[in-house]
Amino acid sequence: MAKNRIKPRLFKGARDFLPEQMIHRENILATMRAVFQKYGFEPIETPAIEYLEVLSGKYGNEADRLIYRLNYKTGTKDEAALHYDLTVPFSRVIAMNPHLPRPFKRYQIQPVWRADRPQPRQGRFREFYQCDIDAIGSTSMMVDAEIIAICSEILTELGFKGFLIKINNRKILNGLVQYIGLDASYTQEVCRSIDKLDKVSFEVVADELKGKGFTDETIAKLKSVIELEVEQTNVLEKFGELLAGIPLAEEGLKETTDLFNYLEAMGVPRENFSFEISLARGLDYYTGPIFETVLPKHPHIGSLTGGGRYDELIGLFSGVETPAVGTSLGLDRIFATMQQLNMLGDAKSRTQALILHFPDTVMYCLDIAKKMRAVGINVEVFPNSTKIKKQFSYANKKHIPYVIVIGGREVESGLMAVKNLATGEQETITLETFIEQIKG
Repeated sequence: MAKNRIKPRLFKGARDFLPEQMIHRENILATMRAVFQKYGFEPIETPAIEYLEVLSGKYGNEADRLIYRLNYKTGTKDEAALHYDLTVPFSRVIAMNPHLPRPFKRYQIQPVWRADRPQPRQGRFREFYQCDIDAIGSTSMMVDAEIIAICSEILTELGFKGFLIKINNRKILNGLVQYIGLDASYTQEVCRSIDKLDKVSFEVVADELKGKGFTDETIAKLKSVIELEVEQTNVLEKFGELLAGIPLAEEGLKETTDLFNYLEAMGVPRENFSFEISLARGLDYYTGPIFETVLPKHPHIGSLTGGGRYDELIGLFSGVETPAVGTSLGLDRIFATMQQLNMLGDAKSRTQALILHFPDTVMYCLDIAKKMRAVGINVEVFPNSTKIKKQFSYANKKHIPYVIVIGGREVESGLMAVKNLATGEQETITLETFIEQIKG
């Protein structure tokens, strides 16, 4: 043994994924890609490393502290960092490629890095995958509705029940701040506080606001809005009455009404989305609709998706204001949630059949495998000439559905002994018959 053996260990907040996990993750990603493409979104990819000046100042002070800075030309204009999300790099791409068609709809699936405190139970890690969809170049709420419809369709296809897509609008929140008698400069302060209402009571938020100098009258007025108990069928009308005469709020409510109408026209079940005045996503760049998906029966899990409209961000790079909207679907959060809720089941091997052989039939088995692969069947030939029991054990451990045994008798007859490991049934058939059964 080497004297200076390196102890194998994982960086805190990072993970290895073995085949049992990767098969499930790839299945989830395949579902996402299929739905993205169904709505006309196309793939792009950007570097993991960006200039720090490109990333910093775009997420808000709290998030900027979580950017993983690299020890590369520190303090110069070439200082670099790992990307914190995929939205800012996407905005840079749009600014650098003005020839792209408008609207331009993209999806992007890549790892991102955050110097955050890991919370594995909530699916929160320092390195994790984001699955983003964004559309730029259109102010129509139809685009926002498409993105929400995609989230609903993906989660439904993955088997989620009882999820809720919460929807609000930053313009309504800005109007709310005016309604309670505060200057627009207090918007971020109010939003950060009420965004905690899904985790704490209003009393806790009120104490926090008092500590920041908010008056009892202002807090009482805010409470009357937050606790406005109305049915989701007329909630927008009620807030329309409450915030009438505040132009920005009226604009936000009109956008939200249009958005809801589009969602219903697209067939998104009404029970899957709702207006939530307390939703106030923390990132500073949202300018219109904001939305996130939660599981109300499992509040500890956090949001499965989250995004909104950011009509000003791309202009920071291009100098031209460009309407944009997007969302992130958290692969790691979704995967961790499906594990916790026992939604995954056994990981089915990508291998459809394992060919078992004897020493004198190995070349024949390789020929059979070649013919199967030529027609698109995933097949393995066990490489070692060992006991049949050991070869069966290998198939069971990998959850390979079919085992094919080829000995001298099978070579002479041109048949194969095929066993279905799930049912235990065994039959002797030709290669052609087996191919027909597998290909359906």
